[in-house]
Amino acid sequence: MQSVIIEGYLAADPSILAAQGSGKKRASFRVLETVRFRRGDGQMGERTTGFNCICFNEKTAEDYIGAYARKGARVVVSGHVENDTWTGKDGTAHYDLRLIVEGLRIKDRHDRSAGPALEETPMGGGLDDEIPF
Repeated sequence: MQSVIIEGYLAADPSILAAQGSGKKRASFRVLETVRFRRGDGQMGERTTGFNCICFNEKTAEDYIGAYARKGARVVVSGHVENDTWTGKDGTAHYDLRLIVEGLRIKDRHDRSAGPALEETPMGGGLDDEIPF
């Protein structure tokens, strides 16, 4: 299993969906990460990559992501990568990678009405943990 930590911005408000059979809630969202670099000719360039993310933890999806995450918010997401495959209406097979969310931290502090809930919600593993080497 590949563990991944991504820091970027929400491309849109997250979707909170209910599973058809069980009715359990999940959150689906896209995080955009931009990398700036210098080309061989000295010109600056940038590349933006989008990551499809899904959170199956019902409480986190509904009470935290649904309540506080908004388009443009800066987030740090941790989780693992899975292949997602499906067949389109035309019979074509589609493949994608998605990040299964294990932890999320909203770093955007423009909305002060959200209060302490943003600071109290830990991101599994913690980025501020001491590195043992």
